[in-house]
Amino acid sequence: MSKLSKSPGNKLHVIHEKKKERVQETDTTSEESTVEESEDEVADTQDTEADELITVKQELSNMSFEELIQLKERLGLKVYNQVVHGDKVKKPTSKRVFKRENKNRPMEMSSKRPVRLSKESDPAKKKMTRDPRFDDLSGEYNESYFKSNYSFLFDIKSREKEKIKKTLKKENDPEKKVELKMLYNRMDQQEQSEIQKDKRKTLEKEWKKKEQSQVQQGKKPFFLKKADLRKLELAEKYKELQKSGKLEKYLSKKRKKTAQKEKKKLPLMS
Repeated sequence: MSKLSKSPGNKLHVIHEKKKERVQETDTTSEESTVEESEDEVADTQDTEADELITVKQELSNMSFEELIQLKERLGLKVYNQVVHGDKVKKPTSKRVFKRENKNRPMEMSSKRPVRLSKESDPAKKKMTRDPRFDDLSGEYNESYFKSNYSFLFDIKSREKEKIKKTLKKENDPEKKVELKMLYNRMDQQEQSEIQKDKRKTLEKEWKKKEQSQVQQGKKPFFLKKADLRKLELAEKYKELQKSGKLEKYLSKKRKKTAQKEKKKLPLMS
């Protein structure tokens, strides 16, 4: 043992081995509880090691940088640091608990770790929107039923149309006059389309009644097509114009339109 203790390297090695033996002894005593070491003996061994370590440190301070590097390579950096500098004990770091000062404020989060995308609490229930136009609870749309129950709306519309007509006559601002005229024309077109729909429905009902009576008499059933319905509408329109005496005027306008269409086609044909 005296030969080994001559060089600082050997002394460091001996100190490290002693430390390992003491750690193993403490482990066995804690597990088996058979051998107990007194506090005085432990203190004596620690004092002896401390004195030896001071002596080794003094010897190391006199060694050259090259000799120190060789010593570290021979013993190993881990053993050298453990003996010279001692075992570093990590201090237990207490985690900071982020709390809200007020329940209405948002939670303060650490910037060192990413925020979770999903919340821990249950997500709020999504509001279900209901569109009565496409909901089965509203029932099926019946146009005739709707018109009979909400006929007052068409009366209100016609009264609004008359008001706009009166306002249009009194208005002097050209921009407002253009807006009112566009609104009046749109309302007039909607009214005319509704009248046309009603006439078409009436024609269909009348034709169905006639057809049903003829089927009962033994005639083969005939189903009305869109083109046939259009012909019936034209025939009814001609009757109305003839009664009012506007048939010739309507036919002349129709001829002019047809002639203009033909003129537009002529350059393309040539």
